[in-house]
Parts: sequence; C-alpha cells; structure tokens
Amino acid sequence: MDIASRIGVAELSRLYGSGAVSPVEVVEHTLRRIDQLDPEINSYITVTAEHALARARQAEAEIHAGRKRGPLHGVPFAAKDLLDTRGIRTTIGSQLMVDNVPERDAAIIRTLSDAGAVMVGKAGLHEWVYGITSTNPHFGAIHNPWDLERIPGGSSGGSTAALAAGLCSFSIGSDTGGSIRIPAALCGVAGLKPTFGTVNRQGAYPLADTLDTLGPFGLCVEDLALVHAAIVDQAPPRVEFARQEPCLAGVTVGVPDRFYWENLVPDVDRATRAALKVFESLGAEVREIRVPDIEVMNRVQLLTLKAEASSVHRGLLEDHAEDIGEDVRDLLEQGCRVLATEYLEAQRERRVLCREFEAAFNQADVLVMPAVPIPTAHIGQKEIAVLGRLENVRMATTRNIRSMNLPGVPVVSVPCGFHADGLPVGLQVAGPRLGEAIALKVAHAYEQATDWHTRIPPVAQ
Repeated sequence: MDIASRIGVAELSRLYGSGAVSPVEVVEHTLRRIDQLDPEINSYITVTAEHALARARQAEAEIHAGRKRGPLHGVPFAAKDLLDTRGIRTTIGSQLMVDNVPERDAAIIRTLSDAGAVMVGKAGLHEWVYGITSTNPHFGAIHNPWDLERIPGGSSGGSTAALAAGLCSFSIGSDTGGSIRIPAALCGVAGLKPTFGTVNRQGAYPLADTLDTLGPFGLCVEDLALVHAAIVDQAPPRVEFARQEPCLAGVTVGVPDRFYWENLVPDVDRATRAALKVFESLGAEVREIRVPDIEVMNRVQLLTLKAEASSVHRGLLEDHAEDIGEDVRDLLEQGCRVLATEYLEAQRERRVLCREFEAAFNQADVLVMPAVPIPTAHIGQKEIAVLGRLENVRMATTRNIRSMNLPGVPVVSVPCGFHADGLPVGLQVAGPRLGEAIALKVAHAYEQATDWHTRIPPVAQ
C-alpha cells in the first residue's frame, strides 16, 4: 500500500498488526522523506540511517514471528540531540560537542529501544537547550514547515519540525520553560510535558535541575499517551481511546480568571475562545476559576531558570565564552548575576505559589488556556508587534507557558486553529500533578471533535 506523508504511532501499530505495511518499508519511506525535505527544514543534526534500517529489520522479524513488543515496535522516531546515544554523536547544539560520542544511551533512549522503537536521527535544537527560536549559530536555523521563513519554536524545534513534516512518527523533546509546548503549538502537533520527576532524565543534558522534564510529541493525543506510557517511570495512567463520539459530561474545565487570556492577538483569541465552545458542546462545564498571580510565577520561574542554567554552564562560560552564541551567552551572564539570597527567596516564594496554583484543581478537573499568545516570529526577528506594542520575541512567546514549570504539573498542547496567514495556534490543557490521564482525556475529546490536528503543512504534502 502507499504510505501516507505523515503517519503516527497508533495508526502504524494497527497497520503493522494487520501486515499492511512493514517496519522496513516505513523506515525506508521516512529516510527518503528526510533526504527530500530536510535540506530545506534542517530538523536533523544527525541522521542515523544505517542504525535505523538495522533496527527496522530486527523489528520486522520479531513482529512476523509473533513477538510484537507493543505499540512502539518498529515505529520511527527522532530524539532531541541533548540525549546521550551510544556510538552516535550528541552535540547539544554546540560546536564544542560535535565530536562527543557517548558510551551509553540515556535512560529514555534505552526504554524506547526496549519498546522496539526505531531512532532515525538526532533532532536539532537551540544551542545548549537554552532558547525558544531554534536558530542555531553552529548548525543553522531550523525552519517551521508551515512557513520556512519562520521559527519552529524551541528549544525542541527540530523534534517538532521533523514530526510536522512527516520525517518521523513521533519525537522526544524536553521542557524547562516551554520547550515542548511552544514548538508543538507553533508547528501544529501535539506535545506533552509530563509531571516533573516522572520521566528518567539520566543521560539528558541538564539546563535547570528543578525545572527540566522530558516528554513526547505526536501527531495526535493518542500517540502522546502511547509514548508516555512507555517512557514514564511509574505505572502509566489509564487512558481509553474508544472509537466513539467524544463526551466530557461530568468534567469541569477551568478557565483562569487572569493573565492567560489577556494580551492575545486577535487570531489566537478567536481560536482559543472557540475551543471553549467545543468543550461546552461535549458536555463539559466550563467555569472561570481563580489562580495566583501568574506574573509573579513567571518572574520566579525566570529567576530560577537563569540561576540554575548558569550554575550548569559556569565552567563553559569561563573557559569557552567565545564559542557560545550571543543570545545564550547573554542569558548565562545574566544568571551569573543572580544572588544566592535572591535565588533562595525565589524558592520560598515558589513553594507558596505552587500550593496556591495546585489548589486551582480543587475548582476544576483541568485548566485550559492559550499556548503562544502571538504570531510565530520570523527567523532572526528580535521584536514583535503585539496589540500595537513592540515586545521581545522570547518573552512574548513564553508569556503563557513558563509558569507551568514551577509546580511541575502535566500539560498537553494541541492545535486549535490557525492564524490568518496559515500558521497554527495551540491550546494548553493542564492537569493536577500526576493528572496526565485527565489532561490527555480532555485534549483527546477536543481533538476528536475538531480536525485541526489533521492539517498538513504544504511542504510535507
């Protein structure tokens, strides 16, 4: 049979089970698409063709012998290039690491390998995992498949650009201040930031120890759930994806009463408010709820990130400052100026704010809010007009995103519409700590009632 331009985990697993396609056929198809499309998109730093074909042949033999390991068996994926891969270089987007070849796989890579998934390459990222544009001074800018002149978001930009363009069937990213949810929103795919601490980070290059989280990207919410079930350290949440009319009767969807729904450009405002109507049509109670001061949460998150990132990179900054891109070097230097007393006070504030934020889930099962409140920036753009004001691209892009990393709650990002110029708009669905099941359920119901997630970028068709 002809293989679709984009094909996700759940669909591939069913096709493998029926024998309609084989892992070798799918991986060969994926590698051909990478050869054809990635010169323009630049989503991969390293393509692991020989490794992938060997793994695909192994998966095909095992599946034919009746030893299918699960839904990820034989499925091609991209790994963000901050994850150690045995015998395959791991650059973290830096020219200083171009010859870094780890001796061991990161824990999440071992887990995915055990599940039979097939890594087709190491996806590009913002240098040292520290930025939201994925415009890398050493490996080149990563391009958004919806508009090659635009950023894909970051720092996991390669992971989402590759997935959106059909250059893998799922991918893995990381999220410290939005690096899963931002690129998911800007590239029109689904992304999950799991509960902090539930996915093993061993072998993943750190940015900020109390904020870093690894998580999956998928073409649909069901794909997220399947990958998450494989990578999470504890018993995965039970999420049923029955093929029936979606229903959210008995579910309360909370709409924060401040901050998140302010200062949205008109296209984002229209798309996300229309999403609330969809939840109501599915039987959910949509209710405004009180949340703590999100501006304060953003300030505390930013200070925490800067201090912890500069601690990780202190030696790098002292010995190789000239080898670091200007934007990352500036952020690291800012972090070095954070006083220990400021950091400790921020952590005291953080504990109070997190308790207040988590209390919001006493009022609703999930919280829903826009993801990125502005249009997707052009590559190289420093400022962007937002409702008649010029704002810094990084700060405006992360405005609605970064606060969720403080309490470490799970958040799903799903497509919910498009700007007038054809670029995707994203919606966040947040659950309480360890509440991945309810967040995925609500996001899936919304997805089943709409078709935004089925849209394909022109370059990928």
